[in-house]
Amino acid sequence: MRVLVTGGAGFIGAHIVTALNERGHEPVILDALLPAAHPESPVLPDAALVHGDVRDAETVRAVLRGVDAVCHQAAMVGLGKDFADAPAYVGCNDLGTAVLLAGMAEAGVRRLVLAGSMVVYGEGRYVCPRDGAVRPGRREAADLEAGRFEVRCPRCGAELVPGLVGEDAPVDPRSVYATTKLAQEHLAAAWARSVAGRAVSLRYHNVYGPGMPRDTPYAGVASFFRSALARGEAPRVFEDGAQRRDFVHVRDVAAANVMALEAVGGRAAGSSAVYNTGSGEPHTILEMAEALAEAHGGPGPVVTGEFRLGDVRHVTADSARLREELGWRPQVGFAEGMAEFARARQRASAAPRKS
Repeated sequence: MRVLVTGGAGFIGAHIVTALNERGHEPVILDALLPAAHPESPVLPDAALVHGDVRDAETVRAVLRGVDAVCHQAAMVGLGKDFADAPAYVGCNDLGTAVLLAGMAEAGVRRLVLAGSMVVYGEGRYVCPRDGAVRPGRREAADLEAGRFEVRCPRCGAELVPGLVGEDAPVDPRSVYATTKLAQEHLAAAWARSVAGRAVSLRYHNVYGPGMPRDTPYAGVASFFRSALARGEAPRVFEDGAQRRDFVHVRDVAAANVMALEAVGGRAAGSSAVYNTGSGEPHTILEMAEALAEAHGGPGPVVTGEFRLGDVRHVTADSARLREELGWRPQVGFAEGMAEFARARQRASAAPRKS
């Protein structure tokens, strides 16, 4: 299968290209190679490279010739620095996806796997000891400033117990990035219905591993901590460090993409589906920082009590559907993965905007 990987020179995209090669497919990379994302010449996996922007319709038309499926990874990622980033997020993520889908419709390409994100859920799943499953409201600045980090029941005020969030949970995007990721899913579903295509969105949880960018406000928390350790500094852990996340290794995410690409052709025409893509092994932010620091041999983490408005408290994946329907199983455990990441090469970065 000839597969176009948008953003294929980026962190996750490059691992997907490698996994496609290992499965005997023919990957083609489309990447803008923006200096902000690639200040150094990237070490590219074995694949044809088209240097171009997914928002350029002529480039997209040309690169889609002879393609059987698309794995869409190109995106601006992370929370960003402030709301001034909103036009860039919408342009990269939503306009880029719309241009790509229009090109696929014209070229007759009918298989799509999209890089989704767990951020579409907002807060994860919670249960109140008295009121059962409830959806918490936003966390207020006054509570965070006072060190009251846990979310509480909107009915009785009791502290809520976090659980695993499934794909049928209500979506509640709480940042510009999250909003654009949800819009990408809606665009993909509309495309599938319109052209009898088949679309799958993999809602990534906290992806980490070799090749992750360093020293950028747009990367994930694992990158922040790893970058600090590389500078000989202690990782700075916000809030009290008890925030729960699901850290999933990039090679496992790449394998999920390849499995989804191989399986999507068997889905009903006009259909779309979403799958949580996580390790199934929740850990706190502090546990992750401690594991990285120990494996790196650097200073232990410092819990600062600082916070960012818009950060959610807990969100961890129930990835049972991906396991049951596609047969995917994560292969890299938390301890093994963090030990490797602690000493792995990171990509140079200059506040990147494309992945």
